[in-house]
Amino acid sequence: MPGTIAVNLARIAIIIAVLALWEVLSRTGIVNLRLLPSASDTFATLGDLLQRAAVRKDLMVTATEVLAAFALAVPFGAVIGFLVAENRYFADVAKPLLFFAFSIPKSIFLPMFILVFGVGFAQKVGFGFFSTIFIVIMSTTTAVESVKTEHLTVARSYGATRLQTAFRVYLPSMLPVLLEALRISMIFNLTGVILAEMYASRDGIGHQIATWGENFQMKQLLAGVVMVAAIAMTFNELVRWVETRCSHWRT
Repeated sequence: MPGTIAVNLARIAIIIAVLALWEVLSRTGIVNLRLLPSASDTFATLGDLLQRAAVRKDLMVTATEVLAAFALAVPFGAVIGFLVAENRYFADVAKPLLFFAFSIPKSIFLPMFILVFGVGFAQKVGFGFFSTIFIVIMSTTTAVESVKTEHLTVARSYGATRLQTAFRVYLPSMLPVLLEALRISMIFNLTGVILAEMYASRDGIGHQIATWGENFQMKQLLAGVVMVAAIAMTFNELVRWVETRCSHWRT
């Protein structure tokens, strides 16, 4: 416990130091105030933005798109990853192709999504799905391969069915790895949706951030960046908390 408190205090100290440096750089004129508004002004602007109905609506639009893309990508990617890992021949064929596809920057495909789906909800969800599914597939494949063979052998020797093996052997062994993968995949998902909103959209917080940037509204732009960062970190810490609750499954 004392070690945990010390770590948390160190993290808080680093955040305060960064904010203080940010404030000093802006207030002293070392960095042009028009290019880098002070931290206090940025957070004041953030509070003002959150009171605006239009901004809250854009946040809800982005949240809906992110959750829809995530809800589609995770089960699809998990099933594909499981099938790849369970079939040795399929794994030998598919895994190099998956690594190849994962290495390609997904943003170059965004114009294709706009041409196919138009500018709207389907385009942003589709691109978020596309940005996320490869990391889910690869993570699931790694998680399945991490299951100990002796656990499977014992379960099958006692006559466990496929369903029992899946829920009593695979899932407990895979869950810690999968939860860690969920944190990473959500980052890809959120990035994909916001990028789609910034590139071509009529709503969403990504569209607002792009508009603020184009109009050189630096306070609003930085406040939007802080807003998105806070959302991402909140989800990350939530999944991390669930992961620690499941840590007793690590064997």
